[in-house]
Amino acid sequence: MNDRPRLHPGWCWILLALPIGLGAQDWPQWRGPTRDGKVSGLERRTHWAGALDLKWRKPIGLGEATPALVGGRLFVFGRQGQEEVAQCLLAASGETVWRHAYAAEAVTGAAEKYQGPRSSPAVARGKVLILGVGGVITCLAADTGSVLWRNDRFRQPLPLFFTAMSPLVAENRCVAHLGGQGEGVVAAFNLATGNLDWEWRGDGPSYSSPSLMTVMDTTQVVVHTEKGLVGLSFTNGQCLWSLPTPAKPGYWSSVSPVVDGDRLFVTGQGMGTRAVQIVKQGDAWAVQELWRNEQLGTVYNTPVVKEGSLYALSDRGQLFCLDAATGQKAWHDTNRVSNFGSLVDLGSVLAVVPEKSGLILFQPGRERFKPVARHALSELPIYAFPIFSGPSLYVRDAETVARFEWAPDPGNKN
Repeated sequence: MNDRPRLHPGWCWILLALPIGLGAQDWPQWRGPTRDGKVSGLERRTHWAGALDLKWRKPIGLGEATPALVGGRLFVFGRQGQEEVAQCLLAASGETVWRHAYAAEAVTGAAEKYQGPRSSPAVARGKVLILGVGGVITCLAADTGSVLWRNDRFRQPLPLFFTAMSPLVAENRCVAHLGGQGEGVVAAFNLATGNLDWEWRGDGPSYSSPSLMTVMDTTQVVVHTEKGLVGLSFTNGQCLWSLPTPAKPGYWSSVSPVVDGDRLFVTGQGMGTRAVQIVKQGDAWAVQELWRNEQLGTVYNTPVVKEGSLYALSDRGQLFCLDAATGQKAWHDTNRVSNFGSLVDLGSVLAVVPEKSGLILFQPGRERFKPVARHALSELPIYAFPIFSGPSLYVRDAETVARFEWAPDPGNKN
């Protein structure tokens, strides 16, 4: 299994949707340019234990939304007082370029502790898409912050923990799963106008974000609903296949579907991890289970696949590695860090940022867990993805965003 992205048509559409001049290390939407947690341009770096210096830190409001980084600008989203606020910052300095605010939905009940937005901004074609906790999706001009369009049709009902998925942007379309329990709608908005290109109505949303995959030249949006996975045609929203994913009490399907060619890795329901293959049989689509590991699975983090191995934090908060072809355990570290965390493939190393454990860098491989370096990042909890770009690292904690910078790598003379 090759861990390098295969540019199937769906990913090409994502790349085409991004602004001209997109850098190889930009991070324009949830889990990166191809929504797989992989970073390019850092393969030659060898000295990860070197100094990591804080360059600036800026309060941006409450929230868990990962920023987007495009063209030297950082797009952040948070809650300040009674408003949800999107801001554009100069990535180098943290200086504010523009600010857009609107009245925030009151977060109550089981989600009251987490008042800020969870959904990551997406940047494409000179536009910024933001999705608030109340299910309102807004399209802003990336250069000025002015409102281009807004859709609030799907504000009610809302999920138990409020809207948390991050919109998917590909071609000239923005796809979001909105609504609430038993009354969900996957809506495909025209990026230019905000009009609906198509919609699919069915199960309510979970707390994961959709992925894009292409099988037999058919590009599909893979969505984890409150009850299972569905594969929807990117062209017209037709449901091509479905897979029930029953969850144990206390598990909420917060893990994004992990795509590897025509295979999907499914976890996050308290049932371990399984791999399935999406196949076409005549005119019909089908889901075939490849393997199942009932002992190791995640709950609040999405695995990464690299060189035939799957890496993740278990629901007990421990790092583990599975053989992606068979599901067999390669290793399982017994030290607990957190079951909340973000994993990123940096090429030469893997990075994980657990909720309260700083940055942990470790070597890929099936022999055992091999830590390379650890760095402190914040005294506040971190639920957002770290953004690696050249020598810079951008980190959004519960209240602020910060830029760190690595010392020059003595092992890399290029």
